[in-house]
Amino acid sequence: QVQLVESGGGLVQAGGSLRLSCAVALSTFRLNPTGWYRQAPGNQRELVATISSGSGRTNYADSVKGRFTISRDNPKKIVYLQMNSLKPDDTAVYYCNRDQTYGSFWMWGQGTQVNVSS
Repeated sequence: QVQLVESGGGLVQAGGSLRLSCAVALSTFRLNPTGWYRQAPGNQRELVATISSGSGRTNYADSVKGRFTISRDNPKKIVYLQMNSLKPDDTAVYYCNRDQTYGSFWMWGQGTQVNVSS
């Protein structure tokens, strides 16, 4: 089983920034497109951003374009999510996982809570 450990969440005021990290315990991490997802209370989990394995091509949900940046460090097996200009609507538990376009999800980690106050 792939182990995912997310960190970096917290409480921030609107307009602030956070950087999330996700350690992926997978020897072939560099070959796997990955993504960040989030789930707000009462809502379904949604895709926030993805990053490819090779070229580092990225895609973002419309709601976060221009504010969030996904990146990865293949030797360290970590995927990051830099979140700027945060809004209260960004409040959610954030998770990393495989880009589902390329295969089934790994077992979900515990996620990291992000709370944005107005």
